[in-house]
Amino acid sequence: MFDLGFAEMVVIAIVALLVIGPERLPTVARKAGVYFARLRRFVTNVKADVEREFRTDELQRMLQQQQDELQSLKEIVKDTQQDVGMGEIADSLRDTAEAATKPVADADTAASATASETLDAPSDKPRA
Repeated sequence: MFDLGFAEMVVIAIVALLVIGPERLPTVARKAGVYFARLRRFVTNVKADVEREFRTDELQRMLQQQQDELQSLKEIVKDTQQDVGMGEIADSLRDTAEAATKPVADADTAASATASETLDAPSDKPRA
């Protein structure tokens, strides 16, 4: 707090000894020490409170920034879902249109696939 060297402290001790006297100097020194310790503790507590407030403000700013980023990510995901949903609808409509234009080809393919599965299926009768 204060920049007191050894020489300054010796001068203060001599002046205190002359002004206060040798009988009361120990009690005055003790009380001064108690008050100095209280002052030091008070300054330390104030510093800690100020530091805590700074950290709290910083954490609140970080939290707000994270919430803003999260909200923007939610919007991106929502937009992407809408884009993908529209793409799926377009694919579905295209598939429906193709199926409507080629009903005979699909029926022939399905019939031939069913026939080949029937021919390839193993029979239950044992071979001799």
